[in-house]
Amino acid sequence: MIHLTNISKQHGSQVLFANASLQILPGIRTGLVGPNGAGKSTIFRLITGEEEPDKGEITCAKKTVIGYFSQEVGEMSGRSALEETMAAVSEVLRLGEELKVMEAAMALPMEDEAMTALLTKYGDAMEEFEHRGGYDLESRAQAVLTGLGIGPEDFNRPVESFSGGWKMRIALARILTMNPDVLLLDEPTNHLDVESIVWLEEWLAKEFKGAVLMTCHDRDFMNRLVSRIIEVANSTITTYSGNYDFYLREREIRREQLAASFRRQQEMLAKEEDFIARFAARASHASQVQSRVKKLEKIERIELPVEQRVISFEFNEPPRSGDDVVRMEGLAKSWPLDGGGERPVFSGISGVIQRGEKVAVVGVNGAGKSTFLKVLAGQTEPSSGSATIGANVSLGYFSQHAMDVLVPERTVFDTVQDALPQANIGTVRNLCAAFLFQGDTVDKQIKLLSGGEKSRVVLATMLAKPLNFLILDEPTNHLDIQSREILLGALQKFTGTVVLVSHDRHFLRSLVNRVMEVDHGEMRSYGGDYEYYLRKSGHLPQ
Repeated sequence: MIHLTNISKQHGSQVLFANASLQILPGIRTGLVGPNGAGKSTIFRLITGEEEPDKGEITCAKKTVIGYFSQEVGEMSGRSALEETMAAVSEVLRLGEELKVMEAAMALPMEDEAMTALLTKYGDAMEEFEHRGGYDLESRAQAVLTGLGIGPEDFNRPVESFSGGWKMRIALARILTMNPDVLLLDEPTNHLDVESIVWLEEWLAKEFKGAVLMTCHDRDFMNRLVSRIIEVANSTITTYSGNYDFYLREREIRREQLAASFRRQQEMLAKEEDFIARFAARASHASQVQSRVKKLEKIERIELPVEQRVISFEFNEPPRSGDDVVRMEGLAKSWPLDGGGERPVFSGISGVIQRGEKVAVVGVNGAGKSTFLKVLAGQTEPSSGSATIGANVSLGYFSQHAMDVLVPERTVFDTVQDALPQANIGTVRNLCAAFLFQGDTVDKQIKLLSGGEKSRVVLATMLAKPLNFLILDEPTNHLDIQSREILLGALQKFTGTVVLVSHDRHFLRSLVNRVMEVDHGEMRSYGGDYEYYLRKSGHLPQ
């Protein structure tokens, strides 16, 4: 369907890939992985024609329709949410109008030759119209918007009235409604809650028949959808037949095999070079020496890929808190409405969060999860009831606005050092490295960092402090899979108490031992891990 053959691409002095090849095959779901800056987004832009390869060839089957969802939504204005979604299928709508015109023409008398030509044109147009799902465009657009959390009551809302995250959902709905032959998805789950992620997973698995190439930070999403992984790293493109977990296992096996081959080759080269050095001056061995020199010149040297070192940082044991970390009595919260009155968020919550618990707060989008965390953290007062923090509790709160407190002109090193004023330079550098800031990156100013990098800085400074109660609102947002695994490992070792909201199911499954669900203003508690909650609540995917 789409073939990239012997592609080479360079940005400045950085070689992204050299003589690399990949294929997108009909109906195959493929995950695109690799470190930041390796060239994943460049692959998308090469396929869509936004960039040209320096060398190599890109071929695409005729009439292949490509849908590309990126993190750049562009300007949205002047339409309703539904109209914006339908705008992507304007060509199909135009085709529908052409079919009507041809149908009217066929009802009129004309010469046989003209009728034959018109019937041929009509047949081609009808095939394309049906292939693009022309008969159910509006119902499909409505179903996709609803699945992504934008219900019928919001279909006619102006797109300008939606926040950035919700505009991303509309942009995603626009691409899905197209029903393209090839779907390119760059981080489609970034702005979705768990319910929308599960819906998208189901839709791609059951409704969408085309090919998919996607990057994604959600490990569960990748595992459930893809049957092939393409890795972009070290200037090469490597294909693995399997899901993400298979890729991790297979990559390790291949690396071990490559390391073993490298060691054997190095031993052989050392012996040959030793022979050449010992007998180079002896006329009696001249032919043997020349033979071995030529042999070494022809050998293709095995190169080991550059490994990103993962530093393990031992966090200090937090001070022990009392057994009752938070005691809630009739806790309720309402927000005032512009026209007067109040909108209730949750009410009547009573219970205790105990020392050492790792608690997930879950619920549909807008249920009040973030508000509940704000009340616990003392960022907003409850409307009624109380949330009493226990004895010897030292609290840290991470929200999506936590990055706003970073000083733009400070460097990563300075910011982390401020959290560890008594630590030596080696300890600070080690903590930076544990959160993937190594070498010169520790000297980057905060204002030059991406959202994910800023999140890592804030999380590193939090985990370095002597806190025993962490309240984390979407700490995995903007983090790639490797960064999420680092944070997960740190929280698994953390001996204090954690309450968090996250839409990463792998993260929740690997960490929490209790789930609190906010549903229609009430809260239910499940005294077990995330799988236990899914079984008991009936939320297990079918």
